[in-house]
Amino acid sequence: MALSDVILAATLNNLAERYKEEGRYADAEPLYKRVLAISEKARGPDHLSVALALNDLAELYKEEGRYADAEPLYKRALATRKKALGPDHPDVAQSLNNLAGLYLAQGRYADAEPIYKRALAIFEKALSPDHPSVASALNNLASLYKEEARYADTEPLYKRALAIREKALGPDHPDVAQSLNNLADLYTAQGRYADAEPLYKRALASTPEQKGSTLSS
Repeated sequence: MALSDVILAATLNNLAERYKEEGRYADAEPLYKRVLAISEKARGPDHLSVALALNDLAELYKEEGRYADAEPLYKRALATRKKALGPDHPDVAQSLNNLAGLYLAQGRYADAEPIYKRALAIFEKALSPDHPSVASALNNLASLYKEEARYADTEPLYKRALAIREKALGPDHPDVAQSLNNLADLYTAQGRYADAEPLYKRALASTPEQKGSTLSS
């Protein structure tokens, strides 16, 4: 890919991302499509940059609720990454998570579960059982189980994700606060309010705003 193509694609992608963040989906779509076309023409249809462009366009469609448009793009990105990187690469696991997330958004729980499990297994093998990416994969699977009201399956996954994040990132990291909130939300859904309350308080205490007010008092 010529330098001019690289610069153009990056500029278009940045603008598309801005439009997407602003909810200007109709403005973002043609830009994402042009980035995809540039990558395909310059590097061929099986290049990793094409997988990335496919994923970006699929994410846009998912946000719009255009699930039927998003699915083939996610699948093609997954196939491209598998071919280029092998089936056990973390980027393949990320593509699996993306596809499973699309199925979760549609309530296709039986389709999502094995894909989330496969992504989790790849992260554990490729990175280590205590890597933050494993915690994210655990959260994804736990969220699926929570949607199905499979609370007994959900709790140990949220707890393991929390433990990984506390160890890897420290107790005051935003991802730890997210895990605390996830577990507290689960307890709230079960009516276990006494278990939920201290977790919500811990999560609140770790936020920058709360820390700032504590330090200034």
